[in-house]
Amino acid sequence: MDTPNGSSSPQPPVRPDFERTVPPGDNAERLVCRRCGWIHYENPRVVVSAVAEWEGRILLCRRAIAPRVGHWTVPGGFMEIAETAPEGAIRETLEETGASIEIRDLLAVYSLPHIGQVHLVYRARLLAPHIETGAESLEVRLYEEDAIPWDDLAFPTNEWALRHYLRARGEELLVPFTEPVD
Repeated sequence: MDTPNGSSSPQPPVRPDFERTVPPGDNAERLVCRRCGWIHYENPRVVVSAVAEWEGRILLCRRAIAPRVGHWTVPGGFMEIAETAPEGAIRETLEETGASIEIRDLLAVYSLPHIGQVHLVYRARLLAPHIETGAESLEVRLYEEDAIPWDDLAFPTNEWALRHYLRARGEELLVPFTEPVD
């Protein structure tokens, strides 16, 4: 993931043929082409992840890519065009951990406007205990609840997702969590 929970990313540079202005009928500044009037909308990116479990242990991976190399995370990343959010979570989990999962339900939706992201976190179960490091991971492990490396998680959303997962463990989830865990 690029900057899932890091500092605000700077606005992209304005190309010479674009200007930031409020288009007619709009209420926010947009990048608008001076020549043809085409509007370039800058929308949040969607991050999908899965808190997956096998026999009471939770799957985590240690990041091999920036940001936060060497820190633990729930498998996840940016959605791709032409995939559903659950498909993205399944793909990211497979890429990062070699694990095949089945999505159970939507655990949480976290809006992070300061970095232009929306995180969709799913509850999942591993279909088999097979895990292996992917290109974006240094290590993958199944953790018992009391062994989760809380002080070495890569991003706040990882902690929120794990705490929400543990809070809802064994329960039917009617509405996804939306707020950070205190």
